Amino acid sequence: MFRERAAIYLDRAAVMRRAAMKISPMSSPAYFTGGAAPTVFIVNVIHVHPGRQDEAFAIIQDVVRYVAERKSGFLWSNLAKSTDGLTVVNIEAIVDEGNVGEFFSDPVFVEKFKRLDSVSTSEFHTYRVTDLVLPLIGGGTPT
Repeated sequence: MFRERAAIYLDRAAVMRRAAMKISPMSSPAYFTGGAAPTVFIVNVIHVHPGRQDEAFAIIQDVVRYVAERKSGFLWSNLAKSTDGLTVVNIEAIVDEGNVGEFFSDPVFVEKFKRLDSVSTSEFHTYRVTDLVLPLIGGGTPT
């Protein structure tokens, strides 16, 4: 059931993003590069109050889904819970640093994001990729 819902949600979000950016489904195929691409990330670390990890996760999940459905600067997000129950992270790719201001200028986004204060403390930083490290292909030794 979860996989079906996730697939439907991801497909719907992709269709909406393509429509907003006027991209046809196959016009931008995914591919790997040999080096770093100039991607911008937001890394949001949420330090949850004891026993509140699931609540914090649900709140940031709601925030990210809100952004994914409405903001063209959103590319994708990974949401994760730490195995020790102490943190939740949102690693979110965006078009550029200016998207942060765009997101926080939306009063609905701000209200949703403030809900984290009831279950956690949090911080976020903006990063630009400067290096990409991939595994050695074929298991040989580096030259």
